[in-house]
Amino acid sequence: MTKKIIMGIVLSILIGCNDEKTTSHTSLTKTKITKAVLSELYQDLYTDFEKQSKKVVQSPEGYLEYPYLIPAGFYKQMWDWDGFFMGSYFVSKGKPEYLKYWALNLIKGIDEEGYVAGCATTEGPRPIFGKFAMKPFLSQGVYFSSEGLNDFTWVKPHYERLKKVLTYREITQQDEKTGLFYWDVAMQSGADNNVAMNYFQQDTRSFLAPDASALQYKEYLAQAAISKMLGKKKDATIYTEKAEKLKKAINDILWSEEDQIYYTVDRETGRFYKRISYSSFVPLMAGIASLTMGKSTIEKYLLQPEHMKAKYGLRSLSASDPDYNNKNIIVPFSNWQGPVWPIANYIYSIGLKKYGFNTELEWLGYTMGSLLVDDIDTYDTMHENYNADTGEPLAPSDDHVDENGKIVGFVSWNLCTENILNGLVNNKWMLLDIN
Repeated sequence: MTKKIIMGIVLSILIGCNDEKTTSHTSLTKTKITKAVLSELYQDLYTDFEKQSKKVVQSPEGYLEYPYLIPAGFYKQMWDWDGFFMGSYFVSKGKPEYLKYWALNLIKGIDEEGYVAGCATTEGPRPIFGKFAMKPFLSQGVYFSSEGLNDFTWVKPHYERLKKVLTYREITQQDEKTGLFYWDVAMQSGADNNVAMNYFQQDTRSFLAPDASALQYKEYLAQAAISKMLGKKKDATIYTEKAEKLKKAINDILWSEEDQIYYTVDRETGRFYKRISYSSFVPLMAGIASLTMGKSTIEKYLLQPEHMKAKYGLRSLSASDPDYNNKNIIVPFSNWQGPVWPIANYIYSIGLKKYGFNTELEWLGYTMGSLLVDDIDTYDTMHENYNADTGEPLAPSDDHVDENGKIVGFVSWNLCTENILNGLVNNKWMLLDIN
């Protein structure tokens, strides 16, 4: 029997509908999600990911001196946040060295100014869209890998360069008036065509962004922790103070008390740009919102069908947005205007856990786990996003095949879905907290 059929039988028994065929998808809204159901799904995903995760690890080659992580399938490059989340997944599997290697490969590319490219290849750093600086993840990657290795000593020769990266971002992407951070273009954020920000180069606006600011907040916390572990108490105090100041600015300026959500803010006008997207919820992952604020925005938007909650997961853009769609796009940018992204759902899951939405978290873990198990059963790979309303795998589409005519697919940070199930089943959470 295939896993889908077994899952169908289990669910049919649970909901008393043995007279009709049930799959892991058709009963998503009807099934009583028990510990037994989640445990079986976790075992399926665990087994599948043991095989799939091997596809993302590449041997050292050329410019990349250490084993490196790629989003296997459609992409062959080492990317900043793909590598961070894949590396974090490996930390949870007892293999923190891969996140360390990711950090070392990026540290090598830091220039005299503190710029480091968000993408690297075997031939060197890959600047795209001008100086495409990496997202705020480097200090976090260094921290989590060191914590997993129980060894911070390897960081010592690179410590000043990490500080230089933080300074470069402050010079190039920190708003002087508010202290908040912005992206050069939405493409730099990784949420390529996010309507809450400019994503066309000819659009010269820039927006104070909840995701850019929240991720930089976590970078400050990580750098403070690294400083403390290396005995640099003065630096630890400086970065802790920077983090607290930034947290206050995020809540004071980006939070709409009237609408109960974080919005981007137009740097020129200082006004809210009222688009409800993935970026509105990243501060929840960082624990920046108060308990009251977090609960309110989750209940009002993240879990509402007219906004983020769909049958097949949590959307990347509100269904009420005029630009909401589920188009299959991967070139020239990936589509963050509605489809369900497993990585976004992992980020949402951390917020749900931090703000006490345990039942909803069970639904999310079951829904995303079922989606990926079905995809692997069908294609022996996964996709980077899915139609929020039908569950159809989107990018990369079926016409992207290898030399054998097999769909190339996408294996990357979607591996973090296993961590949601591991938390639900074994109470082993990967919440990316910095101690």
